[in-house]
Amino acid sequence: MKVRIKFSKEGPVKFIGHLDIMRYFQKAIRRADIDIAYSMGFNPHQIMSFASPLSVGHESSGEYFDIELNSITDVEDIKNRLNAVMTEGIKILKVAILDDGEGNAMASVAAADYLVRFSDKLMLPADWKEKLIAYYEQEHIFVTKQTKKSEKEIDLKEGIYKLQIRDDGIFMQLDAGSGSNVKPGFVLEHFFGTIGVELPEFPLRVRRLETYRRTKKGKLMPLIS
Repeated sequence: MKVRIKFSKEGPVKFIGHLDIMRYFQKAIRRADIDIAYSMGFNPHQIMSFASPLSVGHESSGEYFDIELNSITDVEDIKNRLNAVMTEGIKILKVAILDDGEGNAMASVAAADYLVRFSDKLMLPADWKEKLIAYYEQEHIFVTKQTKKSEKEIDLKEGIYKLQIRDDGIFMQLDAGSGSNVKPGFVLEHFFGTIGVELPEFPLRVRRLETYRRTKKGKLMPLIS
């Protein structure tokens, strides 16, 4: 039986990398006495699949991973057991049983919402908001993106589904697919480069709000509906 778990990550734990978060949950599941299934072979490991890795230093209220269970009581019991052993800054938000045939969390990711704030020390031009909206409203935004082996030109506009200025920051809904992932920092660094503003080190405070899958009809839905 496959189960999907949604959790938040905030505070100092935002500086813990993806691999260490995976190891943390492996230990937490054992402490919570969850009847997780293990792989076969000489080196059995917990059957677990995380959605899109979160960049170090980012907070989130929309992280997901899947586990396979041998047995289950109910989803609230799993949620409560895990929360009882969570460290400060990580909280289990939802647990859901997956339908048969549902793709794993990593393969299902299609998009993500982000809220971006600026460092208190960052000084920006007075008209940056108007210029950012004009940047987003362009028909195309061609950029050169570095890949593992080379560089390629992409239309960044295709990966920016929404962009809005809000009182508490910049909201963006971005493509988060495994082969087309767009990060909020990349978007803003390119934008500020086009208006001649060089950003200092660590200028952004990023929070992932939600992670989405795409239905057969093309609609974006949270990984737990």
